[in-house]
Amino acid sequence: MIHRLSPVIVSRSRSAVFAAALILLLGCNHLTPAQTEDAFGDVAADPVKLFERGQTAHAHGDFLKALEFYEEAIKVRPEFSEAEFQRGNALVALGRLAEAESAFRRAIEIRKDWSLPYSALGALLVRLNRDSEAESFLRQAVKFDAQSNLALRMLADVRLRAGDAREALELTRRATNDKEAPVSTWLLRAMAERATNDNARALTSLEHVLQADPVNISALFERAEIRIATGDNERAVNDLKAAESLIKGERASLSRLAADYELAGKPQEAHRVAESAGLNAARQDSAKGTLKVSGSPEEIAGANSDDPIAARKALETLLGKNPNNAMLMARLGASYRTADPIRSLNYYRGATENDPANPDYATGYGAALIQARRFMEAASVLRKVITAAPNNYAAHANLATALYELKQFAPALDEYAWLLKEKPDLTVAYYFIATAHDYLGEYEQALAAYESFLGRADPKTNQLEIEKVKLRLPSLRRQIQLGEGVKQKSSRPAKH
Repeated sequence: MIHRLSPVIVSRSRSAVFAAALILLLGCNHLTPAQTEDAFGDVAADPVKLFERGQTAHAHGDFLKALEFYEEAIKVRPEFSEAEFQRGNALVALGRLAEAESAFRRAIEIRKDWSLPYSALGALLVRLNRDSEAESFLRQAVKFDAQSNLALRMLADVRLRAGDAREALELTRRATNDKEAPVSTWLLRAMAERATNDNARALTSLEHVLQADPVNISALFERAEIRIATGDNERAVNDLKAAESLIKGERASLSRLAADYELAGKPQEAHRVAESAGLNAARQDSAKGTLKVSGSPEEIAGANSDDPIAARKALETLLGKNPNNAMLMARLGASYRTADPIRSLNYYRGATENDPANPDYATGYGAALIQARRFMEAASVLRKVITAAPNNYAAHANLATALYELKQFAPALDEYAWLLKEKPDLTVAYYFIATAHDYLGEYEQALAAYESFLGRADPKTNQLEIEKVKLRLPSLRRQIQLGEGVKQKSSRPAKH
């Protein structure tokens, strides 16, 4: 038996034969000048004509032939940035991404003020999950071409994942000023608007997407979730039914669909979808307090070991034998939480996708997103948990952290108030309540909360926070004496 962990509180390989064949082919493709002319005709010595032939092949979808022409053009003119750039695009189309990255970097090296290779390289790095590297190239692309729709869209995507919804929204607004902006840009704008709590504008942007592309599953999900959040469950269910008719067995989409049906008050529909996708088995086992896995007694014993390294090894072995087991994924997510946050995040995501109705897995996923500083995504996940399980303390604690980091101080205050109601001795909550009021300019409430914190704080445990508060209080009191700050909102109590 493998026991479930308690919630976390905070946040292609080619064969050797193919490789050998490729080396042989490369060796055979070294052409003499006479052979080159035979292969490429009378254009062999003219790099521009070679490039144009490459463009023609590229336009017809013959990427291998296009690549040959681009590479011959580069042999004749090594500093041919346009040929290097298009070589990179052909390599992307062929799935040879490492070579494509080198080609785009070479194009930038040759011509440092041309936006297109910066955009292409940034987009490629995003595809490879290298957002921090991608961002610098995308910003360079926008610097050299402020209207680059691709760069604006990809940069907005990066910033949204990083939790900076406001910059993402500003970037998508610039991108959608282009009348030819694709629906993907409008969808991203809607997501940014939703993330900044502007549901009305998000719905308008989604209408734009769905008018142009009525079968856009992502837009249907986004609109359904906004409608659920605003209590419009009837129309939300219509969107979910439309999305369901378009899903072709994609497990992640079915997982999201099941979770959204649950939130829309349709548990039978949620169960039906989860059952058809095989998402219910792990949930049923966990409800019984047991986990059925294929594995030896030694492997199961190892998974329960107090040695985290031995436990991880055994859990990974078991997961290889039970690839869709959500509880094993969640156990690994918890085990890697501090040792390898990215791996933890990926395991928790898998657990949530395989058992979307399990609040523990979703809470763990939310905590992992917080640790990765992906606060906007974390808040979205955790709000769903709380809708389904209103008294989930770990979800409230993680949501409070996410909202505070997003500088959404008013809703963060609501979460901290809930936490204090459950645990009145949670001293650090008073500190975050005080600073949230301070950031909001609610100085009198901030002062009261700072004083409550100082009255409860432990000089050893809370030393850093105590020093910060003592530095802040004199100027805060002067501001209150001068009548600065906003008045207390009637919906929020002044005392904590």
